[in-house]
Amino acid sequence: MDPQRKAPSLVDLCINLAIENVRYIGSVSGLDSNLLERILPHCNITQLTRIENCSKGTDLSPVTDKLWKRFYEMEYGVDNANRVIERMQQKKVQFKWKQLFEAKKKEREEAENKISKKLKQSYAESLAEKQSRQTRMTTKIPPSKRGFWGGSGSSHLTNYKSPLMKKAKIELLKSPELINHKAVKRTFQSSSTSISRSVAAPTKPNNSSRINGASRSRSFNPISRR
Repeated sequence: MDPQRKAPSLVDLCINLAIENVRYIGSVSGLDSNLLERILPHCNITQLTRIENCSKGTDLSPVTDKLWKRFYEMEYGVDNANRVIERMQQKKVQFKWKQLFEAKKKEREEAENKISKKLKQSYAESLAEKQSRQTRMTTKIPPSKRGFWGGSGSSHLTNYKSPLMKKAKIELLKSPELINHKAVKRTFQSSSTSISRSVAAPTKPNNSSRINGASRSRSFNPISRR
């Protein structure tokens, strides 16, 4: 230990201990402003707000006003803080920096909420339009190119992608009405074919029979008189 170095006083020890535990400090009512000027600069925004709220009945602005100005410059920029000072000078008004900080914070939160609402509304409209397009595309049923009674059943079933439509088509093909219709159609076709075959075509006379007949007629001619 350096003998020329002075030992810290009891006040310095207490201040150092307070700075190390500043996150636990509540009310500082009754403390000397000289002590507060050494302790409070080590607070952040949350800690300084808590100390001021707990120290009701004590005006800490003589010590904390310059601290709130520093917070304002850190959060919103030095240029913004200088513009605020110019406006107050032009209008000949004076506000505490804590009030200015809270007003600026509220203004920014309102702007952020407004932008957030616009983004949410835009996203909701875009999502609704997308869902509407999907609904229009999926609910449109393509027109049938062939009727129920035309073509084979298996080829027609391939046009139906929905399981419900396939089931309905299969039940229709198995229905007694359709089966009877097909049976009547087959019976009519078979009867028409048999009738057409039963009608015989006219036969042409055979040339050989003509020749034989002519020869017989010549052989039986009566003998001419002498």
